[in-house]
Amino acid sequence: MQSALSRLQTPITPPSETEEEREREGEEASEMPLQPSTTVRLSSRRLWRGLQQSPRFTKLDLNLLQLIKAGKEGVFYQARMTRGTCKGHSMFTCKISKEGVRPKSVEAEVSIMRKLVHHKNILQLLDWNTTEEPYILIMEYVSYGTLRTFLQTNRAHLSTDSELQSLLTIASYHIALAMQHLRSKMILHCDLALRNIMVNKFPWEVKVAEFGLARDLTSMTSRRSSRWRNPRQRVPLRWYPPEYFKNNYYSFKGDVWAFGIVLWEMQTFGTLPYPNLETSDAVVYHICIGHKNPNPEGCRPEMLHIMRDCWLEPYTLRPSFSNIVCMLENIIENDADYVDVESPQHLVKNEGEYHEAQCLRAASVSLEDQN
Repeated sequence: MQSALSRLQTPITPPSETEEEREREGEEASEMPLQPSTTVRLSSRRLWRGLQQSPRFTKLDLNLLQLIKAGKEGVFYQARMTRGTCKGHSMFTCKISKEGVRPKSVEAEVSIMRKLVHHKNILQLLDWNTTEEPYILIMEYVSYGTLRTFLQTNRAHLSTDSELQSLLTIASYHIALAMQHLRSKMILHCDLALRNIMVNKFPWEVKVAEFGLARDLTSMTSRRSSRWRNPRQRVPLRWYPPEYFKNNYYSFKGDVWAFGIVLWEMQTFGTLPYPNLETSDAVVYHICIGHKNPNPEGCRPEMLHIMRDCWLEPYTLRPSFSNIVCMLENIIENDADYVDVESPQHLVKNEGEYHEAQCLRAASVSLEDQN
């Protein structure tokens, strides 16, 4: 019997959030003093050559079907074209930039996504419009929206599944494969979090997304780290490593730190990291003095070991993503309760319950807008 998960075609609509919650979830502004950027200053013509285009579509050409997530700089929707398809895709994910986003920021995101093509665990770019506002990126379709929303929505069913730890291990492995690919292309993600991972089929088709803060180190003087020029650069503090706050230093080992936070988020079904801390200053102080998130209840020892390795200090002690991939492969191979990948059962609510929950969420969002 085909599972409810494989039959579902509509992404989850995330619950409405207050401004305070969005601030705490990673849109916090760093007040730490930043050092001058080491970015090579290429001319605009050279840097963006080949990215400019006559717009092949605008927002008016899109039929926005359902909200997936809203971020600081853009909103993700499930969508389709009002007429025809986008490069043969009848359904897709689109990111529509918010007012005030600079076109070169979107062009930089496009450039990085084009460099990361052809990987099953990275949300693939199909088309884009960076010539007029709102700027739009069109990406491949995903069935379930973000991994954070997926885990929160299905917590009751997943938490009683005897194979839960195997499922989370497999999902973690695919995220690590994506990050290994970024490392091979000299790309820092700089915003790795559960809210920025999309789900097409859990846990075997999870895809790293959201490259708005990503850095291509091949175009920088320093090929091992990224230093921000803008002192008002807003970064997801709860996912950032101590060396960023102490020395304004972010390297591939910073992404490894964030991966450890993602493992913790998965084990706690999308709980906000450091949930008892209310302010940005408290979060930064907590991280800088060496405090970590508590061990998640029920987490298998092997995953806890990887999680803690990702948070080692100094950062040079942390494993690489290649190391992490090997560790996760060994866990999966040695897992006596290996999941039947052909017919996963009881992963989500039945389809009727699932759509009922979606309608309630949509009504909640509508009421929030009216208020």
